[in-house]
Amino acid sequence: MKQKLNYLKETPSQTAGPFVHIGLAPGAAGFDIYNQELGTDISGPNASGERIRVEGLVIDGIGSPVKDVMLEAWQANAAGSYAHPEHPGDVEDGFRGWGRVITNFETGEWGFDTIKPGPVMGRNGQMMAPHINLWIVARGINVGLNTRLYFSDEEEANSADPVINLIEWERRRKTLIAQRVERDGATVYRFDICLQGDNETVFFDI
Repeated sequence: MKQKLNYLKETPSQTAGPFVHIGLAPGAAGFDIYNQELGTDISGPNASGERIRVEGLVIDGIGSPVKDVMLEAWQANAAGSYAHPEHPGDVEDGFRGWGRVITNFETGEWGFDTIKPGPVMGRNGQMMAPHINLWIVARGINVGLNTRLYFSDEEEANSADPVINLIEWERRRKTLIAQRVERDGATVYRFDICLQGDNETVFFDI
């Protein structure tokens, strides 16, 4: 006699809640728990490549900044390699390529320092343009949102990127492009994320 299988039900999703910062970014919430926070400098001090700053806002459907957002970012190094235990020799000592930041509680601004990543080989053998992967959570978001940040000064690489070219509408592709500006001798890329509305950022179902 065959035993009847009991299938478990999917755990219901829920929003991040008001205590997400205490648990995942305690320093920003005023708790001195870790010796080193996970955000701020994603690449580490020894990484080669062009030093950049990435910053922006997360904007809701009525155009207001969301002030309780957490973002996680992960990226390749300047040579296009990710930090991975199976390939420790592919990146510089101390390069993490991953970090976690939250928005400013008063202004909604978020930002981090890193190096500009290089092109990355995709799984299908196609070269992907330099990009940073972003994951966004906040109160009111049931499932974390995945998107990518591409660079405005990489037009040729962007035009051939296989992920960007999955997006049919040209104006929607532009929501993934961070704009480069020079400020006080430093390179800054501005990337505002729109959760809803006409300029809603493209999010990926992965």
